[in-house]
Amino acid sequence: MNQVEQLLLANKSWAQEKKMFDPSYFERLAKVQTPDFLWIGCSDSRVPANEITGTNPGEIFVHRNVANLVVHTDLNLLTVLSYAVEVLKVKHIIVCGHYGCGGVQAALGKTHYGLINKWLRNIKDIYRLHQEEIEALPSLLDKTNRLVELNVAEQILNLAKTSIIQKAWKEREYPVLHGWVYGLDNGLLKKIVTMDYTSQLEDIYKYDF
Repeated sequence: MNQVEQLLLANKSWAQEKKMFDPSYFERLAKVQTPDFLWIGCSDSRVPANEITGTNPGEIFVHRNVANLVVHTDLNLLTVLSYAVEVLKVKHIIVCGHYGCGGVQAALGKTHYGLINKWLRNIKDIYRLHQEEIEALPSLLDKTNRLVELNVAEQILNLAKTSIIQKAWKEREYPVLHGWVYGLDNGLLKKIVTMDYTSQLEDIYKYDF
């Protein structure tokens, strides 16, 4: 049996187990999607949103990309954000990075990765803003992990800069923005930053709603 067939077999077993314990599980799940959370996370396979938060399908709306970035020209991210905020009306948005992130570590180096360079440039810009602090740290791992935290904080700010978030804050005072970092070595989530409708934003980024 090849690896793909193993995945399909595992799926069948999982579905049967769900129905055994709750015969109407999939029927209920298919009818409605009302999550309170949007999760913007890293594509890293070791950081599955549902598993590390102990939530079930239907409870978290998920978007993932390399190094959990919120880029103002990324139509994929903005489409997810718009749908989550304006249609699903989520109450919380979580940007979750993780310590030891390969994307962040790559951004600290000079290796040429082709197209990936353009994506990592966003992280290099954050490094430039905090270069003195990061370079004072003793090891590459320390530098990477601090940049992981700074990157999460910057992505929360990037969310707050969007008209999507500002309009929602004006109309209903939600969602609350949460920046977290996940520890691969201990399985724990660490709070880094929180922003809500009362948070201060530089005037140049504010929209006149």
